[in-house]
Amino acid sequence: MRELSLHLLDISENSVAAHADLIHIAVHESLMEDYLFIRVEDNGRGMDADTVQKVLDPFYTSRTTRKVGLGLPLLKAAAESCNGYLTIKSQPGIGTCVEIKFQHSHVDRMPLGDLASTFLTLVISAPEIHWLFEYQVDDHIFTFDNQPVMEQLDGVPLTEPIILNYIRELIEGGVHSIQPVTSMI
Repeated sequence: MRELSLHLLDISENSVAAHADLIHIAVHESLMEDYLFIRVEDNGRGMDADTVQKVLDPFYTSRTTRKVGLGLPLLKAAAESCNGYLTIKSQPGIGTCVEIKFQHSHVDRMPLGDLASTFLTLVISAPEIHWLFEYQVDDHIFTFDNQPVMEQLDGVPLTEPIILNYIRELIEGGVHSIQPVTSMI
């Protein structure tokens, strides 16, 4: 994957597959302190310590549609090559937290990609999930919580064109209002 937002999508899909009903995604960019930090935390079924170690092995996957799972191992290698790290904390029955940190200015750091489209895709593809998105650049922050929107809709599907457009504009506007020019590259 060439963009971090695609890795976010992959990790979040794993959270959905783990039967999470609450997924919190945080992306913090500090231009002043030169780091990019990403956290995906869920309340899914979690993993034991042995499974956590296995998911970082490129030749292990719990999916039946393919024989290898390159997403997390490649992301871990990418973070480490940019003076960062990837950690996974998980407990069976509690959930999982994946944290990734990069040196923001590192020449080899993948671009963040289209964060707004990633958030929108997740909300639309799994509306039954309580999604919390947090995007911060230095002192500026945008948050999106789909629960209040879902309560206001009272059963109206998110795929209704006017609703979809509203959510798209809300997320895109929020992300783009604080996104530094360097993140869009």
